[in-house]
Amino acid sequence: MTNIHLTEREWNRQRPQSLVIACSDGRLQEDLDEFLYSDLGITHYDRLYAPGGAGALASRGGELLRPGQFQRDCSFLLQSHGIQDLYLIFHGPAEDGPREALCGDYLRKLPPSTSVSEFRRRQQEDADELKRIDWDNVRVHCYRCEIRADNRIQFVEL
Repeated sequence: MTNIHLTEREWNRQRPQSLVIACSDGRLQEDLDEFLYSDLGITHYDRLYAPGGAGALASRGGELLRPGQFQRDCSFLLQSHGIQDLYLIFHGPAEDGPREALCGDYLRKLPPSTSVSEFRRRQQEDADELKRIDWDNVRVHCYRCEIRADNRIQFVEL
């Protein structure tokens, strides 16, 4: 077997204290990493990325088994990795943002006629639901990555 790339850094044996759950939408990953590092000072974190991100944990939305399994996976990581801070990230357009920024997972869960403001309201309701769950004394932080009308990205706390 040939080494393709050998890093200069050694493996970090210390487990991260934070878990970030976000959508697997690749258009947002670099900006999310920048937000976590520059705004929140988080450089070492576990990641759980899936369609819908934090919204995949919410119980409403037509899928009966997926939220429960995703919550079990999250709980496993929280317990087995000793996580202290859980960052739940949603994404979509800002109030004036482009419709094409809507999260694809929410698009499949909600009727096609759903307005941007209704999508945003639903994400807020899902964030509120997830904050009420007892995550074994883990601090929960909810944010939405929003695409503005000028195509700039902002992160707002939910």
